[in-house]
Amino acid sequence: MASYLITGSSRGLGLALVSRLASLPAAQVGKVIATARQDNSPQLTEIVEASSGRVELVKMDVTNKSSIQEVAKLVEGKLQGKGLDYLINNAGLADYAPAGLEGMDNLNELFHTNVTSVHNVTQGFLPLLRKGEKKVVINISTTLGSFAKAEVYRLSPTPAYKISKAALNMLTIQYAQQYEADGFTFVAISPGWLRTDLGSSRADLPVETGAEKVVDIVQQIGPHQNGKFLNIHVPGWENAPGNNQYDGEEVGW
Repeated sequence: MASYLITGSSRGLGLALVSRLASLPAAQVGKVIATARQDNSPQLTEIVEASSGRVELVKMDVTNKSSIQEVAKLVEGKLQGKGLDYLINNAGLADYAPAGLEGMDNLNELFHTNVTSVHNVTQGFLPLLRKGEKKVVINISTTLGSFAKAEVYRLSPTPAYKISKAALNMLTIQYAQQYEADGFTFVAISPGWLRTDLGSSRADLPVETGAEKVVDIVQQIGPHQNGKFLNIHVPGWENAPGNNQYDGEEVGW
């Protein structure tokens, strides 16, 4: 009965992750702490009310260190002396800069949410993760943050998003290296181009598919994958034409 904490749970991939975890047997998923900046998501509230106490909504602003610290203490009480098994850092922002770098005026904002806030959340929950059996931290990244695939996504007008996610990938590696000896596993996962507010209706996959495939990876992760950057696997998409393939392999940094 593993415990999970997910940031950015009120919509998009975060909401779909909570829904997917709540649908699994209690023997696999015990407690799910769904955090969000606002607690006014009808869909999330519905999941919480139908979960028989397995899913709890906690208001947390990932960009506010005091909020993170307060919630860490609250979650400690909710876990009743047990540790946290899985932390999924999902909350994030994207940009749209059709003028390219000349029009990029939000790098600090995206860096704070996509990188600094992930560090602060991870740092804040490390004591609970140390007490957990799994000690797994998942950072939701993107292939747009891959140096190896930079040419593939040359025309994508999201420079601040690319830059911040590349930095998130390095943050993942730094944590993986420092805490490997303590039994932690830190992994970056690209969930695919999903039909959310962030991904748009033109995206490749329904958000439910992305969530299902991310959870598949999460539940099979072991220490041998510490510090890896992983792609989801969607049958039929392994060699799809275009920029995106979902083959379940490691993504080039």
